Amino acid sequence: MSVTPSLVIFLSENYMDNKEFAGFWIRFGAMIIDMIVMFIVLYIPLSFIYGEEYWVDDKLIYGFWDILLGYVVPFAATIWFWLRYMGTPGKMATRLRVVDATTGKKMSTGQAIGRYFAYIPAMLPLGLGFIWIGIDKRKQGWHDKLAGTVVIRDTSKEPVQFR
Repeated sequence: MSVTPSLVIFLSENYMDNKEFAGFWIRFGAMIIDMIVMFIVLYIPLSFIYGEEYWVDDKLIYGFWDILLGYVVPFAATIWFWLRYMGTPGKMATRLRVVDATTGKKMSTGQAIGRYFAYIPAMLPLGLGFIWIGIDKRKQGWHDKLAGTVVIRDTSKEPVQFR
């Protein structure tokens, strides 16, 4: 079976049907879900390892497990989820996908790593880089702009099916 150019255009246009740029509040909700998951999976174990001092002391690093569970695992897991599922658990739960801003396809590994570290300048000036999502016409935060990504929302309805 050969695929004609008009069929390719139809399929790619049809893929983008029922998609829209994801706004500030739905992305904020996805972030809350991610924070809850991270708290349960990473920070409760750190509380058991380091005790109350983990939450009340002002040390930057508490030891090996703090580095592993507080820095390395969140970085690796976030990049893995972005590349494998096009979003973190919170984004998947809210039907959001992080995609390349030019093609609408999966972002590259370089984009994923750049997007992760672009959160730093996005949050430094009082979170203005995140607030920017509510202002921008493509709903891109500064981290999205720096990485060349957009977050899209699937608005299609799931059909009702019975056995």
